[in-house]
Amino acid sequence: MIPGPTPVPENVLNCMSKHPIGHRSGDFQELVEKTTKQLKWLHQTNGEVLTITGSGTAAMEAGIINTLSKGDEVICGDNGKFGERWVKVSKAYGLNVKVIKADWGQPLDPNQFKKLLEEDINKNIKAVIMTHSETSTGVINDLQAINHEVKNHGKAIMIADCVTSLGACNIPMDEWGIDVIASGSQKGYMIPPGLSFVAMSKKAWDANAVSNLPKFYLDLKLYLKTVNKNSNPFTPAINLYFALEESLTMMQKEGLNNIFARHARHRNATQAGMKAMGFNLFAKEGFGSPAITAVQPEDIDAESIRKSIKNDYDILLAGGQDHLKGKIFRIGHLGFVNDRDIISVVSALESTLDKMGKLKSPVGQGIAKTISVLNNES
Repeated sequence: MIPGPTPVPENVLNCMSKHPIGHRSGDFQELVEKTTKQLKWLHQTNGEVLTITGSGTAAMEAGIINTLSKGDEVICGDNGKFGERWVKVSKAYGLNVKVIKADWGQPLDPNQFKKLLEEDINKNIKAVIMTHSETSTGVINDLQAINHEVKNHGKAIMIADCVTSLGACNIPMDEWGIDVIASGSQKGYMIPPGLSFVAMSKKAWDANAVSNLPKFYLDLKLYLKTVNKNSNPFTPAINLYFALEESLTMMQKEGLNNIFARHARHRNATQAGMKAMGFNLFAKEGFGSPAITAVQPEDIDAESIRKSIKNDYDILLAGGQDHLKGKIFRIGHLGFVNDRDIISVVSALESTLDKMGKLKSPVGQGIAKTISVLNNES
C-alpha cells in the first residue's frame, strides 16, 4: 500500500514471463502499434505518446530538455519533494527559474502563477513546470486552473508531472490543452518500474524545433521518428511492453470514468477512516490526491506505526520524506487496488493503534466509517 511500485495484477505478471521477442521484428511492431493507440486513449489525446525505457524522472527530464533552451525563463511550482526535483533539473540545464512555493501539505496557488504570467508583458516565460499529484505530501494541485493561466499567457507551455495522477483522475490532455504530460509505469499503469511516457502537443513540438539543450538518449525527435514506424530508437524493455499491453487492456475494459470514480471512492473512504480514528490528514482539506493519503499522527512517531503494521500484518506503508520523516505516513491507493485492500489497511491500522495504546476512538469506529463510505459511494 505504497504509491509505487503499486500492486501488479497476476495476469500482467504472467505476461512478463514470455520469452523476449526481437525489438526490430514485425511482432514487436504490432505490439508498439497497439500500445501506442491505448496510450493515446489513456491520455485522451490525438497526439503521439512516446515510450521511454526509464523512470518517470526520465520522462519529465525529456519533457524539459526537448522543449527549452539554455537561459530560458521558466516557472517551477514547488510544494513537495518532486516539485523540488524539477527546480533542480531546470537549474542543472541552465534555465532561469522562478519558483512558486507552497508549504508541504498545501496546494500551489493558481493566482500566483496568474500574477507572474500576467506581469510577463514581453513573453519571456517559456514554460511552467509543475507536479500534478505531489506524492510526497498527498496533495493534488489544480492543474486545470494553472494550465488555464498558461494558456492565457499565450507563449509559455505547460510541462506536467502526472506520474501519480495519470490513470487515477481525469486529465483530458487535448481538451485542457496541456503541452507535455510525463508519467511512469509503476503507478496507475499497474506494471513494474522501467517504462515512462511523454505526451507532447503541437505547441510542444514547435518548441522542440528551436530547443538547444543537450540530449541524446532522451531526444524525443528520435522517439517520434520511430514510433511512426511502430518502433523504438533504442533497445526497449520488451517484457514490460507485454505487461503494458495487458494492463492497458484491463483499463480499457474498466473504462476511464469507472477508473477515476474508483480512485476517488478509495481516497474518500481512506480519508474518512483516518479521521474517524482521530488522525489528522496532512494535505489541505479538499486537495487530497486520489492516489495517496498522507496521515499526520499527533503524539506518536509515524515510523513506529509503519514498523508495527509491517511486522504484524505484512502491510507496507510509505513514510515521510526529508523533514517529514517520522511525522507522517502515506497510504497508497493507486492502480490495482480494490475495496478489500482499503478495508484491510484501515482495520490493520486501527488494530495497530489499539495495540500500541494510541487509539483515540472506540475500536471499530474507523473501519465502520470506511465501510460506510465504500458502500454509499458504490
